[in-house]
Amino acid sequence: MSHVFPELPYAYDSLEPYIDAKTMEVHYSKHHRTYYDKFIAAVKGTELESAPLEEIFANISKQAPAIRNNGGGFYNHVLYWNCMAPNTGGEPQGALAQAINETFGSFDAFKEAFAQAAINTFGSGFAWLVVKDGQLKIASTSNQDNPLMDVATVQGEPILALDVWEHAYYISYQNRRPEYIDAWWNVVNWKAIDEFYASALEQGA
Repeated sequence: MSHVFPELPYAYDSLEPYIDAKTMEVHYSKHHRTYYDKFIAAVKGTELESAPLEEIFANISKQAPAIRNNGGGFYNHVLYWNCMAPNTGGEPQGALAQAINETFGSFDAFKEAFAQAAINTFGSGFAWLVVKDGQLKIASTSNQDNPLMDVATVQGEPILALDVWEHAYYISYQNRRPEYIDAWWNVVNWKAIDEFYASALEQGA
């Protein structure tokens, strides 16, 4: 197995007006690509070169910072891109919707709790919806950490990722992170996230 840099699943301008094309271009082709390139350089010639990312993250506390930071940046962005799509938004359906309602009380209550986790992430990081022991949990991590890592306060299988690094929104929103988060809900691809949820349950997360 080798680590492959994936194509962006839509055009740079596909998420406008909520996320502008220039942000998408720089974020994907510069930031994400740099994380990937540095991660590949860090694992080159080691057993990690062919190890699954999940396996690497499970023991990330034993790895060099270059692997933690860049491996996280590589993985986190892949999930972030795939949690979004043009002409989406709205609300989840089916089993995921039921699980959100049972866990958080309502979809609106979930949105508020998730948004607060994202808003209150100090500095740079991500907000997550994860599956742990079959249950949904909201988490946040700093920098490029994620809930698959053994250093994470809340661990689990991520099914929804929101990037709150300033480079994800600064061109359009400057320091107005809450405004970016409000806009982001309009491009959340709930169909994909429902599939991630079902897969996580199948894998025993």
